Amino acid sequence: MQNSASFLYKLRQNDKLPIRIVSPDFGHLSQLEAADYNAPQVTPYYLFLFMLDGCSWHNIDLQQYEAGDNELIFVMPYQVHDQPVLEQGANFIKLGFDESCLSLLPKQYPFLINPLNYQKVSFKRSAAMRMKAIFTMLLDLLKCWHTEAELILAHLNSLLTEINTAYFRLQGNPVDSKLSTFIAFKVFIEHNLTNHYSISRIARQLGVNTNGLYQIVKHSSGLSPKEFINKRLILEARRRISYAEKTTIKELAYGLGFNDPEYFSRLFKKVTGQTIAQFSKDLSGN
Repeated sequence: MQNSASFLYKLRQNDKLPIRIVSPDFGHLSQLEAADYNAPQVTPYYLFLFMLDGCSWHNIDLQQYEAGDNELIFVMPYQVHDQPVLEQGANFIKLGFDESCLSLLPKQYPFLINPLNYQKVSFKRSAAMRMKAIFTMLLDLLKCWHTEAELILAHLNSLLTEINTAYFRLQGNPVDSKLSTFIAFKVFIEHNLTNHYSISRIARQLGVNTNGLYQIVKHSSGLSPKEFINKRLILEARRRISYAEKTTIKELAYGLGFNDPEYFSRLFKKVTGQTIAQFSKDLSGN
């Protein structure tokens, strides 16, 4: 599989920032450039597609999404996604940038952790108009190779602020203490996924008691902390089975931090309803 980080850097549209924007009439790869970039991909950068008009269909981590007018799909680093299918004549803007761009911005954007576990964002009419204006400005700025990075980052900050606001619009304030704790929990799990820390240790790390952590995670995700971690581990297993090079169950289990491959196999079936062999067979179409 191609190194997508080098792809973004090589095909960036600014001399200082690894960032790229695409619209129906700008930024498309040549056939030669596209030859080494085939879906599905595991991309170590952030990817956004905003629908101005028409529909698009997306497969992200084996989940299906449909986006229409004034809706945005976002893909986070290391998620697996297929190239979107676009309705004929659809109008869209697609933007990609990496963690180094994000680190230059003045604040954090909690939606990028995807605490609500949903990767489509809808916008009210007024917010959609602002989104279109920001995307249009970014499109204009990235047509010039030597545009000052500060100008691009200022508009990127505005864009992510709009998305963050819309993402949490129906769910309350993202700075609510419970949601903040859940976001911290999710970040911790992402950074320590294969370490298999105990729930009590995670709770201490986050500064809450075990019961408090249980209540917060259950409220935000519908799962207990242990169920959440197991589901995330099995998602990682499904990613690796689906798109990585072929590996044995033992290698897969050990790579995910499991000491007992048989327990891992049982957990996979419990979470997915399929054995690993059945899942792999369904993927191959046999």
